[in-house]
Amino acid sequence: MTQLFAHKFLPVYLFVLLISSFVFGQAAGQTVQEKLGYPPSARLLVIHADDFGGSHSINHAIINALQHGWVTSASILVPAPWFPEAAQWAKAHPDADLGIHLDLNSEWTTYRWGPVSAKDQVPSLLDSEGYFPLVEDEVAQHAKIPEVQQELRAQIDRARAWGIHLTHLDTHMDTVSHTQQLFDTYKALGHQYDLPVLLEKTPSEPVPPGYVIPQDEALTDTVLQMVPGVPIDQWFDWYKKTLTPLKPGVYQLIVHLASDDPEMRGATYRHPDWGAAWRQADLDMVSSPEFRQFLKDQGFILVGWKDLAKALPADYGRRKP
Repeated sequence: MTQLFAHKFLPVYLFVLLISSFVFGQAAGQTVQEKLGYPPSARLLVIHADDFGGSHSINHAIINALQHGWVTSASILVPAPWFPEAAQWAKAHPDADLGIHLDLNSEWTTYRWGPVSAKDQVPSLLDSEGYFPLVEDEVAQHAKIPEVQQELRAQIDRARAWGIHLTHLDTHMDTVSHTQQLFDTYKALGHQYDLPVLLEKTPSEPVPPGYVIPQDEALTDTVLQMVPGVPIDQWFDWYKKTLTPLKPGVYQLIVHLASDDPEMRGATYRHPDWGAAWRQADLDMVSSPEFRQFLKDQGFILVGWKDLAKALPADYGRRKP
């Protein structure tokens, strides 16, 4: 009887197995845009604002950009002085697409901040003045990984404690990608908090030897942003020349928004790159009808991290470092 049952239903079992394998194979081989329901020819674009919480001027500009749809996501600098203002707005707008801008450095000469953790618990993350270091290389040289892990978890936990609904994690000035250990810590946080992490399938910057980028977790093909040396009156042309030739895929365009006002000029004193005028120019660009029409003419589909998260592997949050 058992043999007869097996013989009778074996073809059905094999058929189901074949179909399941085919469907799984199709899903595994799909592009991110296909996993989100778009054709393989689609070009998806995240327009992302960095440094939310960095200053009142930055906050005002990013809030305005999010509310008008000029950007599709932003990430929050939890240790920065104007975090409370950003957090209050975020809590009142739970549908906003907001992540954590994981931070281990404080780059402005006269406008500084330090860790969320108690300083005596993370001494390797401090410079001689008790702040985060000015430059990323100091972090890579001196930071102890257990203290990095503690501080970055504290930043995420603080945001959650303030009632912020988080959609992703990324990194301030790419500091947590400067060594393999820092990078592994960064990736592991995504698994621990079940949040997508900004990873590029094809890194836009050189990476240290030994990097392993899990391709099924890398939801963007590459990251784009304005570079120093381009005159502001040529920014629109630069953006057009940079975005127009992009092939089908998923891209993140990072912008830095603020007004060129006394607060930002003071905060970014003697820092023309990513300073007050730079941020005003980025704000003018994303808010301009000409830029938005260009994106429409190019057929870009604007998405956020809430959308991209749907393309993560089913076991993502259960993966171990």
